[in-house]
Amino acid sequence: MLVCGHVLSTFVALFLFFDGGARLVRFAPYVEGTVKFGYADHLASWIGLVLILSTLLYVIPRTAVLGALLLTGYLGGATASQLRADDPWFLFPVAFGVLAWGGLYLRDARLRALIPLRH
Repeated sequence: MLVCGHVLSTFVALFLFFDGGARLVRFAPYVEGTVKFGYADHLASWIGLVLILSTLLYVIPRTAVLGALLLTGYLGGATASQLRADDPWFLFPVAFGVLAWGGLYLRDARLRALIPLRH
């Protein structure tokens, strides 16, 4: 269970670090996507920074729950932006939120004790 949690969390973290980094350095397709969803292009770097910092908190065991909460807010905003723009991929951030919490649940005994899922 612990190994699966770490693998899942690592997958989520690598994807989000890449996504945040691409926004931070203003990689053209990411800036265009930011504008497509109704945000000013200069906000792409700030959005990337928020994503990187939230993901960093997620990968540190002591702050993982705070990181997951911040990522939930970030991904909720991404979902809302995609719905507003009538984008068909609006469930993608929802899926990543589920993966992030699932990975954390599998790797953190405190969270499993707080939310006991039984057979």
